[in-house]
Amino acid sequence: MSLSGLVLVMAVATGASVANLYYNQPLLALMARTFHVGPAAIGVVTMLTQIGYATGLLLFVPLADLWERKKLIAALFGLTAMTLEIVSVLPQFSAFLIANFALGAVTVVPQVIVPVAADLAPDSQRGRVVGIVMSGLLVGVLSARMISGVIGDWLGWQAVYRFAGILMVLFVIIVISIFPISRPRSRPLSYGQLLYSLGPIIRSEPELVKASLTGGALFGTFSAFWTTLTFRLSTTPYHYTASVIGLFGLLGIAGASVAPIAGRLADKRDPRVTITGAIVLVSVAWLLMWPLSSHLWALIVGIILLDLGVQAGQISNQSRIYALRPDARARVNTVYMVTYFLGGSIGSGIASLAWAHAQWTGVTFTALGLLSVAIITHLASLRQLPLMKSV
Repeated sequence: MSLSGLVLVMAVATGASVANLYYNQPLLALMARTFHVGPAAIGVVTMLTQIGYATGLLLFVPLADLWERKKLIAALFGLTAMTLEIVSVLPQFSAFLIANFALGAVTVVPQVIVPVAADLAPDSQRGRVVGIVMSGLLVGVLSARMISGVIGDWLGWQAVYRFAGILMVLFVIIVISIFPISRPRSRPLSYGQLLYSLGPIIRSEPELVKASLTGGALFGTFSAFWTTLTFRLSTTPYHYTASVIGLFGLLGIAGASVAPIAGRLADKRDPRVTITGAIVLVSVAWLLMWPLSSHLWALIVGIILLDLGVQAGQISNQSRIYALRPDARARVNTVYMVTYFLGGSIGSGIASLAWAHAQWTGVTFTALGLLSVAIITHLASLRQLPLMKSV
C-alpha cells in the first residue's frame, strides 16, 4: 500500500479509536437518569475516562519503543472492544465509573499510531502526515458526539457502547491485514528501564515540558466546554435532546479542516507561531461565549473558534515535540499526551463542579484559569528560546 493510502487508513483507525473517549459527552444527561445522580457526579464519568487515558498513555504507549507496533495496536483494539461491552452492561454506578476509567486506559491506540506515522514520513512531510492522521482523530471526536447522541436517543446509551465494541473488533482485523510491521528505533530496554527513562527525557527537554503544559491547558478549556455543554443545552432557553446536542459536534469540522494546514505551517516555520494564534482563538471563543451563552449564534461561533484553536495548537505542539528525540518518539509523545489528558481531566472535573455551583459563569472561570496557564507557559518559551526562521 502507498504511504498516502496507509496514512488514510491510520487516520480512520485513529478516529474510530478516539471516539470511545467522547461517546459519553452528549449522553451524560441520559446516564444521569439511569443511575439517578446529579450533574457533578455524572461529570466524573468524563473526568475518569480522561484520567484513565492518561494512565494508559503512561503504561502502554512507551511499549511502542519496546515492542513491534502492529501487534501492540491490534492488542489494544481487542482490549478496547472487551471493555466497551463491559461498560454497556454494568448496573451499579461505582462499577460503571471504574469501567470508564479502564476504557480510557486501553483506548490509547491513537497515540501509538501517530508516532508510527511520524516515523514513516520523510522529515520534510512529517507535519503534514501528522496533520492528516490528527484530522482523522478529530473527525472521530466529532462523529462520536453526533452518533452517540442519535443512537442514545433512539436505543439508549448502552447501545452506543455495544456497537462501538463491534467496531473495535473490525479494526483488529484491519490492523492485522493492512498495517506494516513497525519495530522501534531505540536500543532494547526493559519495561522498567523504559518507564524510568521518561524522567531523564523530561529533565533534558525543557521545550517538551512547555509544549506539554501549553497543550494540556488548552485541552482543559476544551474539555471544560464539551463536558458542560450537555448541561447548558439541556436548560433554558434550549432544552435540547441528546441527539440535537450531539449534532453540535459537527461544528468542529472547522477544527478538522485546519489540522493539515497547521501541520504544513509547522513544517515551514516555528510551530510556536501557530500556537500563538491558537491561544488567541481560544481566548476569543471563551470571551464571546461567557456573556452570550443563551444566544445560539454565539455558541456556534464560539465552538468553531474553540475547535480551530485547540486543534491548531495540538498539531503544532506535536510537530514541535517529534523533532526533539527521533529515537524516542513514543516516549516523548507519552510525556506530552499524559500531560494533555491530565489537563483535560482537570478541565472536565472542575467544570462539572463549577456548573453545579455557579453554572456557566463557573465553567467560564475554570476555562480562563486554564487558559492563563497556557499563556504564561507559552510566553516563557518565547522568551527563553527565540523563534526559528522559516525554512
